[in-house]
Amino acid sequence: MDGKIGLEEHFAHPDTLALSEVYFTADVWPDMRKRLLDMAEVRLKQMDQYGMEYMIVSLNSPAIQAITDKDRARDVARRANDLLAEHVQKRWDRFRAFAALPMQEPDEATTEAYRCVRDLSFVGALVNGYSQIGDEDTAVYLDDRRYRPFWAEFATLDVPFYLHPRDPLPSQSRIYEGHPWLLGSAWAFNVETATHALRLMGTGLFDEHPRLTVILGHLGEGLPFLIWRIDHRLRTAPRGLPAKQPFSRYLSENFFLTTSGNFRTQTLIDTMLEVSSDRILFSADYPFERVEDAATWFDLASISETDRLKIGRANAAKLFKIGGSS
Repeated sequence: MDGKIGLEEHFAHPDTLALSEVYFTADVWPDMRKRLLDMAEVRLKQMDQYGMEYMIVSLNSPAIQAITDKDRARDVARRANDLLAEHVQKRWDRFRAFAALPMQEPDEATTEAYRCVRDLSFVGALVNGYSQIGDEDTAVYLDDRRYRPFWAEFATLDVPFYLHPRDPLPSQSRIYEGHPWLLGSAWAFNVETATHALRLMGTGLFDEHPRLTVILGHLGEGLPFLIWRIDHRLRTAPRGLPAKQPFSRYLSENFFLTTSGNFRTQTLIDTMLEVSSDRILFSADYPFERVEDAATWFDLASISETDRLKIGRANAAKLFKIGGSS
């Protein structure tokens, strides 16, 4: 279908580019480097060829979240957002943007979120999991109490927050020792991000801010297939759980899930059955995945044309207020 909107699509600022190199072999990295820095050539050609009208672009991972110094995290986030805003303004007919936020300092993150949404016309924020604060071995997750004022302010902006993956800290990755192939997008990304999302649900964040919207990629990082059992076991052993509602309710009311990097029809249909086609959004995960693969699969997936239109365009157009709803 034409007119698709993708929203887990990345670029890199020169200050964050090298942080993506670890995920690629030496022969692949030069091309990936070019694609991360490019906004006007290869990216647009891919979009045109495969029916993607808009990309909502965000910074690469882990980027700002891996900068331990608070002042530098703030400065790099601001420079990256300014650069992305320049790119988007040049092609407002094709691009929108998610803000990178320096979560190392919640007040600074709030200030930058307001600046990006209100002054730069960004349509939300994307944060790469936990933030390293003060030293490389300190991981602070977004359910930490220090972030409660940030969430209260962010909720007033009425824009989505994309929770994007990153690997766990090496000091917290003993289960992967000797099995490096399980790190990254093959497995560790999913486990890390799904657990992070459950932490947000469990603390009662969405009871405090029922209109807060979080986006997860990769068809929900496995949560649609596990959420029944999570609720089932928590009913019998809640262990002091602060959350007031079943986790499945938060998943279906406070979360949107994207198809990024998970191009399998059986998985898509299972996700639709769990959260409905109203809560799913098309994405590729460019340039880490190919627009060709994402679009070709999605355009031929054995779902109804009504659902294809919702997932491919209408849901995102409504959520981000871009390009109409059909």
